[in-house]
Amino acid sequence: MKISILLPYKENFSPEYAGAVSIFIKDTVEKSKYKKNITVFGNTSNKQIYNINYKNLNFKKTILKSSSKSYIQEFLKIEKREKSNIIEFHNRPTYLKYLLNLNYAKKVLYFHNDPLDMNGSRKNEERIYLIDNLDKIIFNSEWSKSRFIKNLSPIYKNSPKLITIKQSIDKKKINLNKKEKIITFVGKLNSAKGYDIFGRAIIPILNKYKDWSSYVVGDEPREKITFNHPKLKLLGFQKHPNVLKILEKSSIAVVCSRWNEPFGRVSLEAASRGCAVIISDRGGLKETITDGIVIKKINATNFQREIEKLINDKKLMSHFQSNSIKNFYLTNKFASNNIDVYRKEFLHQKTNKYIIKNIKILHITNLNQRHNGRLFYNTGRRINNGLIKLNHKVLTLSDRDMLSSYRSIRDFSGSKKLNNTLIETVRNFKPDLILLGHADAIKTESLKIIKDEFPNIKISQWFLDRMDQNWKKNKLRFLHKINFMDHSFCTTDPKSLNFNEKYKISFIPNPVDESIDDLKVFKNKNAKYDLFFAMSHGVHRGVLKKGKFDERENIINNLIKKNPHLKFNIFGMSNKQPIWGDDFKNNLNNSKIALNLSQGKPLKYYSSDRIAQLMGNGIATLIDEKTKINELFSNDCAIFYKSLDDLNLKINKLVKNDKLRNKIAKNGRSKYHKMYNSTKIADFIICKTFDIKKKFFWDKF
Repeated sequence: MKISILLPYKENFSPEYAGAVSIFIKDTVEKSKYKKNITVFGNTSNKQIYNINYKNLNFKKTILKSSSKSYIQEFLKIEKREKSNIIEFHNRPTYLKYLLNLNYAKKVLYFHNDPLDMNGSRKNEERIYLIDNLDKIIFNSEWSKSRFIKNLSPIYKNSPKLITIKQSIDKKKINLNKKEKIITFVGKLNSAKGYDIFGRAIIPILNKYKDWSSYVVGDEPREKITFNHPKLKLLGFQKHPNVLKILEKSSIAVVCSRWNEPFGRVSLEAASRGCAVIISDRGGLKETITDGIVIKKINATNFQREIEKLINDKKLMSHFQSNSIKNFYLTNKFASNNIDVYRKEFLHQKTNKYIIKNIKILHITNLNQRHNGRLFYNTGRRINNGLIKLNHKVLTLSDRDMLSSYRSIRDFSGSKKLNNTLIETVRNFKPDLILLGHADAIKTESLKIIKDEFPNIKISQWFLDRMDQNWKKNKLRFLHKINFMDHSFCTTDPKSLNFNEKYKISFIPNPVDESIDDLKVFKNKNAKYDLFFAMSHGVHRGVLKKGKFDERENIINNLIKKNPHLKFNIFGMSNKQPIWGDDFKNNLNNSKIALNLSQGKPLKYYSSDRIAQLMGNGIATLIDEKTKINELFSNDCAIFYKSLDDLNLKINKLVKNDKLRNKIAKNGRSKYHKMYNSTKIADFIICKTFDIKKKFFWDKF
């Protein structure tokens, strides 16, 4: 793996004049397990460079082009030759537009300053653009993150792309007994950093407490604030190791910033060196210490008062000093480990190593809860059972039930809340696989957000309905989200539907489940009816639609006319309402033979899920030979007819021959439960989705 870290232009990656960004990168790279894979890119005129793999980006400056643009173009020249797996760039949101076309690389932006004060992240749309196009965005404090998500919708606020990794410093063993009576200020000597406040607070203290002195580390050529006192030592800019040595011997460190410090490295380092730290309540400063004094009303009087409290109360000062060391956790190793977590995650995505054992699955399908058990026996529940039997962790969203309960004046269909619920569920549950079953209300926009935030999540769909001739709308439903699918499944031979070959689509048989399809109709020796057939004008409608005619009625009426001696058990036509749930199973159990007849012309392998209910419950089942389902079942498992005359002949033959009929029914049930059970179908869906090679009987045709 190759990791490139791009510094902001003019950032000195040098101990001679290092800023907070360079120090953070140097410290965390040294502790990273990917250290050998990392190259830091920057531009500095300093000859002394940190001992990290570093490349200086040299270019000719010209008035015709900005130096920042020339800088990043120089980086791109190298990047085109030496492609990176990960590009991490710091504090320059505007660099993204130059990196956007590097599709092979993961892109990570680090914020070290207030995002709302930076070019490329001030506006809401700019920050949404960053979320959409970056793989991670790292903030140096929760305060900085809160600024970034200000005024954004919850979908973006809760994005897992946004994480906080605070700046760090290694701990050092400090002998508090060797602390000197020194009060230290480190930073730019300007009003934003509160140097004027510190000066007005410290001069009276130095006058009053003769054995105390003060060190001031820093410079500021742009603003002149001057304080003089014999015991006030102005040390100017100091190299970082010298700053740490000064803090090691200081008893008190003061950070009195007026501006909202995004984090505040001085207070972090002071705490790590056992100082009693006094800070202003601004920005992310409170996140830099575990123990210290926080001043809300920022003025010289308040800072002077708190400094004097520490001077006059040795126990109080010792309390803050010892607890600062004891509770300090923001070490370089801690930060580096957090950075390596997402690097490892990216590596995992690149190598595509999937362990299909106890994975987390979010199954979105209609479980028909609002129908009060009428539609309990459905395919979604069968597949769900199969996933659970494979010992996977399965969370189910019943999308249409949720739509029904989510409807409101502002969200008339309930779709907005459903899709928000989906995104939040994914963020909380973090599934390995999202499986959709006829989940039409799930928007492509939601899937895009999920894919952007969780590129390692697999998404698949299954579909049961016809998609030919008069059912072209179903095909459009199936294809609507297919560009987001890792694999798709349908109960028709995909080749019969002329799909584009670029899509991964596989046939699945309608599954049976032993807990649902538990009848053995062939054992009933006292069946009242000869032939069972049931249809409807829509499962959700539940009742017949006035004036609607189904062409299958002609076939049934023809059979009734030709066979007045037979007892027909027919539902869903001739003003006889459809049946559901246990009524369906009871009537099935009281019949000798069942006709599996779907709408439309026979289509290769297609049948409604009725076939699973019939054969799976052990009734001798008649099937049109033109469906080619006889490639899935032999003649001793089902009865295949060539024509209506042949159908009529075979009905009469089987009604009279109990032994043959029951043998076929028993064989059919046995094979269905063995070869096409819910566990095998669920396993097939997972294997295909994750590109796992495994043989399944129906996949050979």
